[in-house]
Amino acid sequence: MEPIRFSSTIRSWNEEQHRGLAVVDIPSELIAALGGLKQQRVHGRIGSADFISNVMPAGGGRLALSVSKAMQGAAGVGMGDAVDVELTQIGRD
Repeated sequence: MEPIRFSSTIRSWNEEQHRGLAVVDIPSELIAALGGLKQQRVHGRIGSADFISNVMPAGGGRLALSVSKAMQGAAGVGMGDAVDVELTQIGRD
């Protein structure tokens, strides 16, 4: 499988209270290429920093990538930053 590439912004899972898990929304046109609205393991890169994480349904037909503090630190980014993301599903050829 070819990596999926997109740009997005790191946001709080709970946008109304600006707290909780940090996530990046995956563009809707790429959700099917990742297997749809389901939780799954992925590996990829934010900028030049490699990671292994999860994508998960985020409500309202959205799929989001969980962005840990370690991932943010390795990529030199934080909440509210625009990022370039590359994703590949783990276990799918």
